[in-house]
Amino acid sequence: MTATQEKTPVRQGHVNGAATAAGRTEVSEPSGTRGSTSVADTVVVKIAGRAAREIPGVHDMGGGLSRTLGAVRDRVPGGRPNMGRGVKVEVGERQAAIDVELVVEYGVPIPDVARDVRENVIGAVKRITGLEVVEVNIAVTDVHLPGDDEDETGEARVA
Repeated sequence: MTATQEKTPVRQGHVNGAATAAGRTEVSEPSGTRGSTSVADTVVVKIAGRAAREIPGVHDMGGGLSRTLGAVRDRVPGGRPNMGRGVKVEVGERQAAIDVELVVEYGVPIPDVARDVRENVIGAVKRITGLEVVEVNIAVTDVHLPGDDEDETGEARVA
């Protein structure tokens, strides 16, 4: 081909009027409209539980019986800690509501811990699942005192 000759364009396929190299017609819809994604309650429970535990001043989570059973479960060989202990959720298609039960360290300002937990839970759930968190209700069920020698099972802790 000489410099004065022009190439004739080859029409192999179109995407909204644009040619595609492989000759396939591609769908111009965004992928988010071709199916649905659902997030199980247990997923949100684990995310919220982990996010709450990351905040300084949170000693444990859950009510008395829940913590007792959790402490026993954690001691079973091969057992894993229950990240969802003390967390309840309601999950819809686009939104979630979360309830968290906390045990805070003595001396830590409870309103500050509650605010930090709320912000961290909302951020983590939104970032990981894309759900809008409409509320995070926090109930402080106990205060962990310094020097407590016994855990929730009544057994002495090993130093």
